[in-house]
Amino acid sequence: MPSTEHRLQGPRVAIRRVRREDYAEIAALTRASADMLDRWLGARENTAAAFEQRLARFEEPTHEGFVVCLRATGEIVGGVNVNNIVRGSLQSGTLGYTAYASTTGHGYMTEGLGLVVRIAFGPMELHRLEANIQPDNTASLNLVRRLGFRREGYSAAFQFVNGAWRDHERWALTAR
Repeated sequence: MPSTEHRLQGPRVAIRRVRREDYAEIAALTRASADMLDRWLGARENTAAAFEQRLARFEEPTHEGFVVCLRATGEIVGGVNVNNIVRGSLQSGTLGYTAYASTTGHGYMTEGLGLVVRIAFGPMELHRLEANIQPDNTASLNLVRRLGFRREGYSAAFQFVNGAWRDHERWALTAR
């Protein structure tokens, strides 16, 4: 993968916009990571049509979709979305992110999400990012803590996952 595609690079990973050609790789990673991800995200349709719908959403000004790739190989190791972008007096967005079972525990998502935060507070001109995380998702809570997010509150019955409304902790980071 040519480095000119990268939006921003860190020591080990780079981020770029998700693209149609990523479908097969992301679908395989998602299938291989189902045991790890389904608990937090619920089972999701992993078809080419569903992927096309995701790509269409990223064409809207309210959503940005990135993949986290290893710089050395271009292999996808995670994904980060900035969703529900609100402009005007709020300048905010909500984060969604995914790690994959084959590459967890190496700090790739810490580095990749940190790069997305730099883009969000830089070229995207956002002031605030929020992450809503289920209280038992220790790995995700630790990730946002490492990046300086602060816990702001608790949202009961926040999101419908796996047949039930799940509570979430609300974490946020504002531009310095």
